[in-house]
Amino acid sequence: MKSMTSQQASIPTGRPFTVDDLEGMPDDGNRYEVIDGVLVVSPAPSWEHQAMGFAAGIRLDAACPRDMRVLIAPFAVQTAFDSEVQPDVLVARFTDLTSKHLPVPPLLAVEVLSRSTQLHDRNTKKAHYERMGVPTYWLLDPIEPGSLTVFDLIGRGYEQVAHVVGGEEYAARRPFLVTVVPARLLDGTRP
Repeated sequence: MKSMTSQQASIPTGRPFTVDDLEGMPDDGNRYEVIDGVLVVSPAPSWEHQAMGFAAGIRLDAACPRDMRVLIAPFAVQTAFDSEVQPDVLVARFTDLTSKHLPVPPLLAVEVLSRSTQLHDRNTKKAHYERMGVPTYWLLDPIEPGSLTVFDLIGRGYEQVAHVVGGEEYAARRPFLVTVVPARLLDGTRP
């Protein structure tokens, strides 16, 4: 019989969380992020969530210029000692990437909503990406018929520039030209 070991997370007390504290978090399937010194733990996503995010990544990658890269979670965006997030999908300049993380704001951050994370994605993460200076933020909703809400950084804040549902098309110009149809991103969730 195999012996089982458990990893005990070291939770700091009397101070905010840092990116270094994430190293001590257990490898238990949860997503651990820290935003402005606050630990955020999200349960493992559903397969529908993963399928839509993967389809969005494929769609973006097919249109991506050679000087940019499309990455899917888990991959860290770490722009401060007390903040590290993992967008479901991100677009970054190739020259900005390190092998371990992205140390500057991505050109596009995409989050796929789920019951357990939708308030966090619509509020906390959106505000964090906005403060960080992420030029474009997409929210994908995998609930049939699927939707895409797009926020562009205009001045110092996000403005909603598009909301498409089901078979409607969104012709993105940022960070590059690509057409997205939410219903097509859900094709892999149906037999």
